[in-house]
Amino acid sequence: MYGTTFDISDDVLDENFVLPIGKAKVQKEGKDITLVAHSIGVKFCMDAAEILAKEGISCEVINLRSIRPLDIDTVNESVKKTHHLITVEGGFPKYGVGAEICAQVIEGPAFHYLDAPIIRVAGADVPMPYAVSLEKLATPQAEDVAKAVKKVLNR
Repeated sequence: MYGTTFDISDDVLDENFVLPIGKAKVQKEGKDITLVAHSIGVKFCMDAAEILAKEGISCEVINLRSIRPLDIDTVNESVKKTHHLITVEGGFPKYGVGAEICAQVIEGPAFHYLDAPIIRVAGADVPMPYAVSLEKLATPQAEDVAKAVKKVLNR
C-alpha cells in the first residue's frame, strides 16, 4: 500500500488511540453480497462495490484489519445477511487467508445461509513480476472482483 493515501479521522491522531486487534470493520454496508479482504484488497473491494452499485448490486465490504486473530464472527453475520461471499487477497490462491475464511465459514454457523459457492479472488499462481503492467495482471483488480460478484449472483 506504499504511496496510497486516504482520509483518517482526527481521533486516530490522538496518542491514546488504540485500534482493536482482532475486530474487523464493516467498511461499507450492503445487502446482496459480502466481500472480505485485508490490506490493499479492501481498496479493490471498495472500487468494485462502487462499479457494481451503478448496476444495482449492493456489496457489503469487510476490512479484516487483522488476520490473526481473525474476526470470523463479523464475516458470519454478514454472510447470514447477504447469503453470498467472496474473499479477496493479493497472495497466491492456495493456502491463503481466503482459503481459511472459506474453511471457517463452511464449518461454521453461516454455511447454511449461503445461496452460492464462495469464490476466492486472489493473485495469479506465478512469481510476482517486476513490470507494473504485468503486476496488475498478476494481482486482483476491482474489475476481477466485479466479475466474480456477477458470477456468484448469476448476473
